[in-house]
Amino acid sequence: MSSHDLYTTPVDKGTWDVPAAGAARFSWEYDDGRQRLLDLYQRGKDKQWDATERIDWNQPVDPCNVMGMTPDMNPIYGSRQYEKLNEQERDELQMNLSSWLFSQFLHGEQGALTVAARIVESVPDMDSKFYAATQTMDEARHVELFNRFTREKIGLFYPINPDLAKLLADALSDSRWDMPYLGMQVLIEGLALAAFGVHRELATTPLVKQLLAYVMQDEARHVAFGRIALRDYYAGLTSAELADREEFVVEGCYLMRNRFIMREVWEHMGFDVAECVEFTDKSPTQQFFRNLLFSRIVPCVKDIGLWGAKVQHAYVDLGVMDAADSDLDALMAADEDVADRMEREHATELAARKVEVDSAIAAGSAS
Repeated sequence: MSSHDLYTTPVDKGTWDVPAAGAARFSWEYDDGRQRLLDLYQRGKDKQWDATERIDWNQPVDPCNVMGMTPDMNPIYGSRQYEKLNEQERDELQMNLSSWLFSQFLHGEQGALTVAARIVESVPDMDSKFYAATQTMDEARHVELFNRFTREKIGLFYPINPDLAKLLADALSDSRWDMPYLGMQVLIEGLALAAFGVHRELATTPLVKQLLAYVMQDEARHVAFGRIALRDYYAGLTSAELADREEFVVEGCYLMRNRFIMREVWEHMGFDVAECVEFTDKSPTQQFFRNLLFSRIVPCVKDIGLWGAKVQHAYVDLGVMDAADSDLDALMAADEDVADRMEREHATELAARKVEVDSAIAAGSAS
């Protein structure tokens, strides 16, 4: 069955064409690279993995509660709209919310795949080209696994969120080589990394926790790549050039905030959209969730030097300024450690299961 048959609303069966601008840049310097990026490139090569083999796809998932979370985590829990739903309608809502979330993860990863390929083409430095090549493979793997999860475990797709689509188009259509970096590596990947982390911690479904942990292990390297490259480059820009990029960051952050309003779900379910949007906007749980979403973006933007008054004002307005002093290196290291620990635990479980099965087979043969 085609993916087109599984969308909540019809999507164009052709391609979404974003006009590309800028030059394809070649460098004849092959040996003079930044050691930090070359080390990251080596880690990128060492950490390649196979989504078919590393993830245990046989683990069950309830499509009506994909995350395995309690009802109070529903974004409109306690609202007039939620209270009038019966149990079957609440199950349908939960499935649609999960479908929307994992569909946006999927579309975002395809965007990251395209942008990573664009970075290989457009960056002037060979060390950046090397690392971006490993990221391109990472993103292809993420598209593969999010597609498989959404198709097999949920069975329903949502179209790309318009705010995510706009930021992708803006980043790809700019002729300056650093703008795809800024749009994808800092804003889109930074928010995705935080969203993965929130859901990894809240979910009780083993397959979801495993999948998100392994993706985050890759994404931590991707954000580090953007930080290294952009911090070096932005240190040499004029105040006017920095102000232009800060304007892009501010607009992008509001787009990313709006991305998680989930308007498409409320529309598809036939709910009062304005009421649902207003409820989620004022919900303390959702406000806390939004703050966590910016936990990786804000310190990264500060670190790369885009920290003018307009950016700081926007973060105060968004209510996420407290994230500015987060230890980004510690967060990224923890993301990688969680995945390694989870893999060890899963290997131990598989070994114990094999011993149990072998014992049962041996007992059956003896009788």
